[in-house]
Amino acid sequence: MTSPDAPAHGPRPLDPSTVAVTAGRPERTPGSPLNPPVVLSSTYVSQGEPPAGDLLYARMGTETWSPFEEALAALEGASLPSLVFGSGLAAIAAVFAQVPDDGAIVVPQHAYQAALGLADELERRHGVRVVRVDVEDTDAVVAALDDAAGAGRGLLWLESPTNPMLEVADVPALIAAARDRGWLTAVDNTFATPLGQNPLAWGADVVVHSVTKYLAGHSDVVLGAAVTDDPELRAALHGYRTQHGAIAGPSEVWLALRGLRTLALRVERSQATAALLAGRLAGHPAVVQVRHPSLPDDPGHERASRLMRGYGSIVGLRPVGGREGADALVAAVRLWVPATSLGGVESSLERRRRFATESPTVPEDLLRLSVGIEDPEDLWSDLDQALRTLL
Repeated sequence: MTSPDAPAHGPRPLDPSTVAVTAGRPERTPGSPLNPPVVLSSTYVSQGEPPAGDLLYARMGTETWSPFEEALAALEGASLPSLVFGSGLAAIAAVFAQVPDDGAIVVPQHAYQAALGLADELERRHGVRVVRVDVEDTDAVVAALDDAAGAGRGLLWLESPTNPMLEVADVPALIAAARDRGWLTAVDNTFATPLGQNPLAWGADVVVHSVTKYLAGHSDVVLGAAVTDDPELRAALHGYRTQHGAIAGPSEVWLALRGLRTLALRVERSQATAALLAGRLAGHPAVVQVRHPSLPDDPGHERASRLMRGYGSIVGLRPVGGREGADALVAAVRLWVPATSLGGVESSLERRRRFATESPTVPEDLLRLSVGIEDPEDLWSDLDQALRTLL
């Protein structure tokens, strides 16, 4: 993607919404297809010593991955193609694998539960020191980096906003602090999407996505991706993907690329609706607490306004009645879908602590709402009628 710092007399930088539509297309020649094709082959013709870059076997690379990998890199402002993985957790595992057994990982206390579980497994099996922090407290995170500095090479793993608590970190400041101490820095950018923020521009070493969520956007694929501008790190991540078989099917990647084309429209609609619903929920008699960075009194509002290009499409909701009230609300909705994923065109919700693996500091009654692209008034009407059953 063209740098936003391009000289005033040069070409106008493409808007990210345009990049999402145009990146990763085949060469424009008469008779060429507009969309890249799906190539269903595990094996490629090869003899003799293979030149670098030749296709040999689909575990190493396929031409169906490349358009998506180029498009996501363009959206994140990377100069190197991204790497698609078989799942978001596979991409996370590839990044975590860069930490040596005597190293350390500083992670948010609230984050994607599978990522935290993987970090704990590295601690149990490989002696990696894992430190959980409140990412809203910049000083505390920096102190944790200093405290863990003697553990060997470290990784600062960030989410902002966090899953499911929607805490907003001062990501540029934390990246700078970690890099000053020689730490690897990684940001899970799933919630914000590349339209909301680009952590590579702040100096992050790698950005990770659950492609399953907003990038693909239709709840029909399970994929992940990692993006970096560091050739050595990219080679290491690629080597992990190949060696561990953390690969994606060509049809799934093609679907993800098709979903990516409408990313800007979907995110624009869902973000606007999320802000509308959050404002109304904040004044509802059956609501104890709402969390969304668009709210002026939300703890993350100032940082999100300063650092992000949107407030996101996830809303945190605590209704009256505690855990029982939250479960009753989920049972009472008719349009919202009770489901554990997020980022699709359909609106969904769930009580996060129904999972034993969720962080114990997440409130038992917290509902995570993933706002889709339905009519905002229809979504509100369904939520309102369900909330009123709790009064």
